[in-house]
Amino acid sequence: MGSQAAVSFLTNLAKAAFGLGVSATVLSSSIFTVDGGERAVIFDRFRGVLDQTVGEGTHFRIPIVQSPHIFDIRTKPHTFSSVSGTKDLQMVNLTLRVLSRPEVSRLPTIFQTLGLEYDDKVLPSIGNEVLKAVVAQFNADQLLTERPQVSALVRDSLIKRARDFNIELDDVAITHLSYGMEFSRAVEAKQVAQQEAERSKFVVMKADQERRAAVIRAEGESEAAQLISDATAKAGMGLIELRRIEASREVAATLARSPNVAYLPGGQSMLFNLNAGR
Repeated sequence: MGSQAAVSFLTNLAKAAFGLGVSATVLSSSIFTVDGGERAVIFDRFRGVLDQTVGEGTHFRIPIVQSPHIFDIRTKPHTFSSVSGTKDLQMVNLTLRVLSRPEVSRLPTIFQTLGLEYDDKVLPSIGNEVLKAVVAQFNADQLLTERPQVSALVRDSLIKRARDFNIELDDVAITHLSYGMEFSRAVEAKQVAQQEAERSKFVVMKADQERRAAVIRAEGESEAAQLISDATAKAGMGLIELRRIEASREVAATLARSPNVAYLPGGQSMLFNLNAGR
């Protein structure tokens, strides 16, 4: 009797444990949790993707029939690069950074059309598309001089394009811009040409100034000659003789200050004086 009671007790205990296990499994499979910053899209095997999303917290579902798919609705950064051609056929390397998040009310549509990895599928392609379209409207040098306008045009175009896929962009920025070697060489050649042009301009201006100075100098000399001619006509040769005397005086004064100059009297008087001394 004792052994039969023990077997009966163990059998009942095993049945109870099995029931509890099944109940716990069913309960566990009937509950799912949505963390903060997330939303759940429910797929029903009979009705398909439900139109309503599930918010944060713990929720019930029908096991096997319904399965939740969790979306992260927080803003996430994405960075991608693009090589684009400018209006003047120069190649430019650009790096774009965007902050994106899904449109919560359109999560069921996003799940049906794109899946959970919607951002990796959409953003790089539309980012390259918008960058190439915008850069093609500007020359290479305008990308630097008009960078705020370029950034605004990229931002507006990309935000509009992303909304077609139910994606919201909180920020769009061009973080890096560089040119190819051909453009760098072209810029250097342009700078050299500009310097040569400035140098040629300076030479022309200098020649023009020298020409004007020569004309003014010639006019001054002509006026001086005319004044001397008029003075000679009025006063005779006296003015010329006076200028000759002044010039002779300056020459004599210069020679007198020189120790290497000796004066000899003119004619034969010097030889006569030597014979007289003997």
